[in-house]
Amino acid sequence: MRTTVGIIGAGPAGLLLARLLHNAGIDSVVLESRDRAYVEHRQRAGILEQGTVDVLRAAGAGERMDREGLPHDGIELRYDKKRHRVDFPALTDGRSVMVYAQTEVCKDLIALQLKDGGPLLFEAEALAVEGADTDTPRVRFRHEGREDVLECEYVVGCDGFWGVARKAIPAELTKVFERTYPFAWLGILADVPPSHDELVYARHDRGFALLSMRSPSVTRLYLQVPEGTDAGSWDDEEIWDELERRFETDDDWTLERGPITQKSVTPMRSYVHEPMRHGRLFLAGDAAHIVPPTGAKGLNLAVGDVVTFARALTNRKETGSAERLDAYSETCLRRVWQAERFSYDMTSLLHRAPDATPFEDRMQLARLERITGSRAAETDLAEGYTGFPFG
Repeated sequence: MRTTVGIIGAGPAGLLLARLLHNAGIDSVVLESRDRAYVEHRQRAGILEQGTVDVLRAAGAGERMDREGLPHDGIELRYDKKRHRVDFPALTDGRSVMVYAQTEVCKDLIALQLKDGGPLLFEAEALAVEGADTDTPRVRFRHEGREDVLECEYVVGCDGFWGVARKAIPAELTKVFERTYPFAWLGILADVPPSHDELVYARHDRGFALLSMRSPSVTRLYLQVPEGTDAGSWDDEEIWDELERRFETDDDWTLERGPITQKSVTPMRSYVHEPMRHGRLFLAGDAAHIVPPTGAKGLNLAVGDVVTFARALTNRKETGSAERLDAYSETCLRRVWQAERFSYDMTSLLHRAPDATPFEDRMQLARLERITGSRAAETDLAEGYTGFPFG
């Protein structure tokens, strides 16, 4: 089996890359280890930056997003029972975000790929990337009970943190930067309309809480919990009671309760692998970097990576120059580190560490007062949240 670009992983990054390459007249093959139902139903991110929204529209994958997604022009910060709205368009020359679940993005891109794109193989497990430092890299994979080889000109690893792509980069050439946080998020899905029309980020002495949504009738909520927490150790009433405490305000706002349909715990970590390229192997998304979810950056960073690669390869096709491909890692990492910085800032601003001192508590409140009292500080938050430009 032969193609120009072998793509490992059919998450939003791999699927969008296949679409971008198809639109540029470049053939690809996508290998996904899971079945289609799994890919279309795994719950992940739900906030799309302005740049991601623009790219999906330009790629022809924005019709249902524009019809069913929820445009958001701001977020609300809560602390000390106070409420402050951050108005994105007013601070960023009109930029905003879209609430549209990763599952829906994947459904849209899968439908397009199967309709008029290149091969998309589900239950095709990538086993190894070979010859990454040659002009003819290969992906060994297992599909329908037998091993096969995908011969490529380029390989893009969109296969997540545990995938095989990153393992093909020699350890002596890599640097890893990481931080593990001493807390996690207990997340729930509830069949109840959201209690606010925009996301609410709450800093509380008992820990962080986030009110989000998946649709006008489904609410997504999160609680800061100790690292290693078992989601099953919290019963439904305990969760709702704790959410009420952390979202409490001085006015008459109330949190609406409803049936909880899903519980999960998300660990918190920051991770960057450098470089993001070795020979003709390119890493994208979680294969190269992970951010804590506080800044809503994970999916959007992956989109930035594949947009950078697609533009670089299209330029190579049109001009013969490999300059942009050679600069891929450096270009992506500039944006990655800004997103890591923003996500770290949001996490340290809103979460209470288990060993936090009264001084650190007051520092958090001082930082929040600075954001809510200074247009410059508020603008910095709004610019980071709505997204850094794609390189």
